[in-house]
This record gives sequence, structure tokens and C-alpha cells, in this order.
Amino acid sequence: MTQTEINTITVAKKAFDKFTHGLATGEWEAFLDMLTDDFTFWFPIGKFHGLNEGKDRAREFFQYVSEAYSEGLLITSLDNITSNKTTVVFEFRDKGPMWGKSYNPYSAPQNVA
Repeated sequence: MTQTEINTITVAKKAFDKFTHGLATGEWEAFLDMLTDDFTFWFPIGKFHGLNEGKDRAREFFQYVSEAYSEGLLITSLDNITSNKTTVVFEFRDKGPMWGKSYNPYSAPQNVA
């Protein structure tokens, strides 16, 4: 592993720690401070569907996340970290009520007769 790859992972882990704190508490500023002005993210549904660009859009999105998970969302396991020279992906599991209702994204499908 090169020094560049090590540095990329180190910075990404710091950002993930701040992201985890934001999910749990709704306090996003430390995470947002780590983002670059050209930060982009994809989201699959709703108001944020598709490509989202910029720190201001990220701030708006994470405010929405805090509203949806007003009691906090807890990371229960960090399952995998994949990286190359410029990108790091964290695979994790989480739990917490969404809009006040039980939320479990890893529930097994239910058979309905």
C-alpha cells in the first residue's frame, strides 16, 4: 500500500467517525467541515434523488437525515472498508427509529400468503 493510499484511508476514517457522530446526534458540522466544495453524493429516492452536488446540498441532506432519525441512528457494525488511491467505501449496519417507527434495513423478506 502506498503512502497516498494510507493517507486517503486515514482521512476517510476520520470523516467516517464524524459521520457516525452526526448520525447519532444530528451534529453534522465537524463532518461537513471535512467535505470539499465539489463533494457529490447519490441518493435513490425523494427530494434528493440522483446526483447531489456541493457542501450546501450536503448540509440540506444531512438536516433531512436528522429529521428522519430524530432519535439518532446508531452504527451497529462496520462490515468492510474498500479503497483505492482516491476513494474509500464503508459498508456498515445501523439501527434506530425512522420517523418514529422501527427501522431495520437488513430485515429478511416476509412471506405473505
